[in-house]
Amino acid sequence: MANITAGMVKELRDKTGAGMMDCKAALGESGGDLEAAVDWLRKKGLAKAAKKAGRVAAEGLIGVAVTADKGIVVEVNSETDFVARNDLFQGLVKMIADVALTAGADVEKILAARVGDRTVADAISETIAKVGENMTLRRVAGLSVGKGAVATYVHNSVSDGLGRIGVIVALESGGSTDELKAFGRMVAMHVASANPQAIDASGLAAATVEREKNVLAEKFKGQGKPANVIDKIVESGLKTFYKEVCLLDQGFIFDDKKTVAQAMKEAESKVGAPIKIGGFVRYALGEGIDRPSGDFGGEVAALAGAH
Repeated sequence: MANITAGMVKELRDKTGAGMMDCKAALGESGGDLEAAVDWLRKKGLAKAAKKAGRVAAEGLIGVAVTADKGIVVEVNSETDFVARNDLFQGLVKMIADVALTAGADVEKILAARVGDRTVADAISETIAKVGENMTLRRVAGLSVGKGAVATYVHNSVSDGLGRIGVIVALESGGSTDELKAFGRMVAMHVASANPQAIDASGLAAATVEREKNVLAEKFKGQGKPANVIDKIVESGLKTFYKEVCLLDQGFIFDDKKTVAQAMKEAESKVGAPIKIGGFVRYALGEGIDRPSGDFGGEVAALAGAH
């Protein structure tokens, strides 16, 4: 019997869109021959999702799931917004988010996780076949706290825990959990709106800070400012930059006269203990995906005008 490796299974899965267990069975039946395995899957009707696999999936939903001390956010993509409103697809995303709470923030582990008698990858393939659109589990992230709470917020929500922007925020504190969650939800809403890059300046990538310094310095060099003056201007400019991109330095969306750090300090009196933001994750649907640039409506109009 041929030695079927995980790499062979993955290659067949990428090629056909079939579930991992089906791919393994196909390779076993075909003695490890990839093309024969493809034919085996096609004959079984298990490769019908493959034709969809090359199409760009940039719509879909962000899913959020949370327990007392852990939160997870996933992005599952589809080709159209119409499918994102489909109950079958929404159920799939909720299931994936719930599985991720146990499996962890690892796409491959989630896809391999079993739900009943099938894997998550199988469930995705089955949904593709039923709905007729390509779907992918694109990314996943998680946060946890030892003592405190993980708060969530979903923007443009279509169902509980599902929407176009999903945020989780980890708050560490020994105070009232209910008060902590209430404040945490406000912070999560702020993150959704203000899109900070880091909690504070120490969390920014060195390259990001260096680039900002260089931009500021070059700007004032061109104005003929002396070096010692430029240094002071750059230092001041960086403080302004931090107010724009660092969560704790940003003006709080619920009261922009206060920073998030000041609002957090005030919230400590209600919570009854110090609060520390341990981390946040913000997923916006489709960010960073190269979408087709063609104007579908324009193409249809052009074709109609040609007749």
